[in-house]
Amino acid sequence: MTPPSPPDRTLAGIGFMLAAMFAFSLNDVMGKWLVATYGVAQLLLIRSFAGALMLAPAIHRTGWRVVAFPERPWLHVLRAFCSTAEVAFFYWAVIYLPLANAVAFYLAGPIFVTLMAVLFLKEQVGWRRWTAVGLGFIGVLIAVNPTGDGMGWPALIALAGTILFAALNILTRKLAGTNEVTLVSWQVASALLFGLAVAPFRWVPPTLFDFLALMLLGIVANLAHMGVNRALRYAPAAVVVPYQYTLIVWAVLLGWLFFGDWPALHVFIGSAIIVAAGLYIFLREQVRAREKARAEA
Repeated sequence: MTPPSPPDRTLAGIGFMLAAMFAFSLNDVMGKWLVATYGVAQLLLIRSFAGALMLAPAIHRTGWRVVAFPERPWLHVLRAFCSTAEVAFFYWAVIYLPLANAVAFYLAGPIFVTLMAVLFLKEQVGWRRWTAVGLGFIGVLIAVNPTGDGMGWPALIALAGTILFAALNILTRKLAGTNEVTLVSWQVASALLFGLAVAPFRWVPPTLFDFLALMLLGIVANLAHMGVNRALRYAPAAVVVPYQYTLIVWAVLLGWLFFGDWPALHVFIGSAIIVAAGLYIFLREQVRAREKARAEA
C-alpha cells in the first residue's frame, strides 16, 4: 500500500481509526450473535485459529525464535492471560447485556489504567487527572445503576473484563519495545490454548455458515488492530485516539439494529461522563509528555 502524501497523512490516520472502530463494532455484533449458540471457549478457539493463519506470514518474516523466546517471558504469559480473559469476559457479558452497556464499561479502561499506572509503574498523577478519575468512576456508577436493575452479575463480569483490559494495557507498557508480532502472537496463542482446553466440554458442531462466521470473527479483529496501528503510524495519537470513542455510537446503533436493544437513560449519561473523563485523562497525558520532553531537551 502506497503511503499517503504528508498533507493527507492526518486525514488518512483518522480514516483508519474510524474504520478500525467500525470493524471492532462489527466484531462485537458478530460475537454477541454467535455466543447465543456457541460457548465462549469455542468462539475463542475458532477465532484464534483464523487469527493464527493471518499471523503466520508475519511470524515467518520475524522468525519463530524471536516470537517463541522473548525477553521477560513471564510478563508475556501474564499479558497473554489478561488478553484472553478480558475477551472471554466481554463475550460472556454480552450474552446477557445490551451491547452498548458492555462497551460503556470497557470505555472506562483509561480510568483503571491511570490507577494501575500509579500502583505498578509508579507514575506521578496530578490533581487534574485524579479529578478526571473520580468523575469517571461516577460515570461508571451511573452506567451500572447499582440502586436499580442495572447492577447484577453480568455488569460485574463486564467490569472485571474492563479491569483485565486495563491490566493488559499496563503490561503492554512494561513490554514497550517488544516486537509487535511477538505481542500479538502470544495473545493469539493464549486464546487458542484456552479454547483447546475448554471448548471440548461444551462443543456445538457448527454449520458451515457459522464456522465461516466464527473464522471471520478472527479476521475482522486482526484487521481492526491493524487499522489502529496504521492510524497511529500516519497521525499523532492526540489526533486519532479520541476517535476510538465512536465505539459507543456504533454499539448503540448496531445493538438496536440487530438485537432491538436500546440503552436506558442512565447508560447514556454514564457513558458521556466516562468518555469525557477518558478524553481528559488522555489529553492531559499528552500535555505531560510534551512538558517532560521539553524539560529533557
